[in-house]
Amino acid sequence: PLPPKKTGMLHPTTQVIREMNEFFRYYGYSVVEGPEIEHVEYNFRKLNLPEDHPATDLQDTLFVSQPDILLRTHTSSVEARLLAEYEPPIRAVVPGKVYRNETANKTNNSFFFQYQGVVVDKGITIQHLKSTLELFHKYLFGNDVVLRFRYKYYPEVSPGMGTDIRCTFCGGKGCEVCKFRGWLEVLGSGMIHYNTLKMCGIDPEVYTGFAFGMGLDRLVMAKYGITDIRKLYGGGIVYV
Repeated sequence: PLPPKKTGMLHPTTQVIREMNEFFRYYGYSVVEGPEIEHVEYNFRKLNLPEDHPATDLQDTLFVSQPDILLRTHTSSVEARLLAEYEPPIRAVVPGKVYRNETANKTNNSFFFQYQGVVVDKGITIQHLKSTLELFHKYLFGNDVVLRFRYKYYPEVSPGMGTDIRCTFCGGKGCEVCKFRGWLEVLGSGMIHYNTLKMCGIDPEVYTGFAFGMGLDRLVMAKYGITDIRKLYGGGIVYV
């Protein structure tokens, strides 16, 4: 008899999630999940985002008819649940889908995947965070990957960092995908804010920690040379 024909393959996003889970499990992280329909307390309040913060505006967030219930805007909501429910040391990653009230284009969509990481213990510093991110990106993209760290404000962390990789499409020369900047923003991160730890019931005088949130779809695009985020979704079978 003839050998069976190959009929498909894993979606690129699934492949990358599995690679990332393998990496972080090796370094002692637990892989956890959380609800996509979330309470405002975990999505905003425990992450140091007050009621009048711009991110809570209807223009950015998809609320449902029930009061204070929304479609989570980031996987940081699971971080808030972990910090509120477990005692340190905490070391976990959270892959999952998030939702924003945005118009779809080549690099943004109204729903997409994020990959959250959180570490809380005694003596954690920003150098631990940077070393983790450098090691991870070399694992995913190879030793030639070039990273750039820059200061960026996020209310749930202080200090906060944006992390970019040299554009994998143009090698840093500038193209449509990187908006002619030569760099692709792939994640936000930082040291967990004093107030965030305190509101989640962790003593910030004893424990410190870091958190990062990766735009998983952008990592997939950079790894596989996909120029339009919309090709990752819909009914097409171009990557299957």
